[in-house]
This record gives sequence, C-alpha cells and structure tokens, in this order.
Amino acid sequence: MKRESEDGVTGPPVESPSVREGLILGAHWGFLAFFIGVGGYYVITLIMTVVLSGHFGQFDPLELRDSGPLLLLAFVPNVLLGLGPALGSWLWGRGLRVDFGLLPTLRDVKIGLACGGFALLAGYLLNLVLLVVYGAQGATDGPLAELSGDLGDNLVWLALAAVIVVIGAPVTEELLIRGTLWLGLARHQVPSWVILVLTSIVFALLHGEQTRTIALFGQGLAIGAARYFTGRVGSSVVAHAANNLPPALLLFSAH
Repeated sequence: MKRESEDGVTGPPVESPSVREGLILGAHWGFLAFFIGVGGYYVITLIMTVVLSGHFGQFDPLELRDSGPLLLLAFVPNVLLGLGPALGSWLWGRGLRVDFGLLPTLRDVKIGLACGGFALLAGYLLNLVLLVVYGAQGATDGPLAELSGDLGDNLVWLALAAVIVVIGAPVTEELLIRGTLWLGLARHQVPSWVILVLTSIVFALLHGEQTRTIALFGQGLAIGAARYFTGRVGSSVVAHAANNLPPALLLFSAH
C-alpha cells in the first residue's frame, strides 16, 4: 500500500500492522517459537535416547513405549512442543488466549467435534488403503497398541496415558503446528488453504510413522480444517482430542 503525505507526495509502501507486528529478524515470532518447540523436542529426545538406551535410534517419545512412571518421562519431549509456542506468545505476543484462541468456545467445540469425526473417518479409510498396499506384515498397529500391552493391568497408568493422549498431546501439538506455525505463515500473507496443507504435512512427518504418513496427513487436514473455519486453535484442539479419544479408550479394551 502506497503512503501519501498531506502535500500529495507518494512515499514508499507501508506494511499493514498485521504484517509488521511481532517481527524478529524480519520474520514473525511464530517461526522462532515453532523452531524452539521442535528443537527442544529433538534435543530432549536425543538426551533421553542416550540416557535410557545407551545408543541412538531406540527411543521415540511419541510412541510412549515405557510403562509406569516412565510414561511421564516419555511425555517430557512432547511438552517441549507446546512450551516453545507458550514462551513465544508470552515474550513476543499477546498471550495464548489472544494469539491462538486456545480456550474453546461453544462454536469451537461444535466444529471441532465435527472435524474430529471426519479425521477418524479419514484415518480409518486411509489405513485400510495402506493395509492393502503394505500388507498385514508391513502395516504397523500404532503406538497405542504397544502402550496398552506395556502398561498391563494397571488402570491408574492406563487412565493417565489416556489423559495424555486425549488432552496433553493435542494441546502441545496444536499449539506448535496450528498455533505458531500457522500464525507465522498467515502473518506473511500465505493463503489459508496453503497453510492448511503445509501444516498437515508437518503434522504427519512429526509423528515419524512412515507407514502411516499418508493417513496422518489426511487426519491432519481434517483437524486443521477446524482451525481453518474458526481461526482458533481451540477448535483444532477439540478436533485432535476427538480424533484421539476412541484409540485412547481402546487402551482399556483388554482389561
């Protein structure tokens, strides 16, 4: 937009406040918060890999393999995913409620539940396709199936695992992906539909499950649609939680 002075002289373009706000080294602070969250996640994962297994490549906190008290330890890297966005919002933004709309409204809940249902359907259908492609041997059961067996009959730890899966992971992952990354891209005028696709790709890759990447991408699109339609992270948290609820309930199916 050209700036015109009182004497009619046209000056250089002036950025709108929405673009200028919160820039750090020329980029929106959301990008820095995103990389802090992702970087912290992988650094802590690396440290825990060395400490717990003595070598690289055996510990994946997103898979929640450890039972009992180690369940909480396994969730620590995931907390870092949400801590980066939280710190960024507190330091450079206007707080979680204003920057992200984290606290769901009634409309967020309705749209979130609908999108969560579509995410479940998309995941189910795409996993059927992957089962045909990879076969029963190549397809994985997913981390929750392993977790149910590892925790045994301890209902306390099973309940805690379900809370982490339904509430903890959705909050941290949504703050990172549909929060800071989405906000940063939006403030640099990236079209919303492009942001939806890009964040869904990041969502799928973050889980590190190669045979389920396509299914996770489809679920990410459905979950991200809640953010797309409402402009609020609270709705995508609800959608993510709704998507994770049935698998979490399956933790108790054998007990």
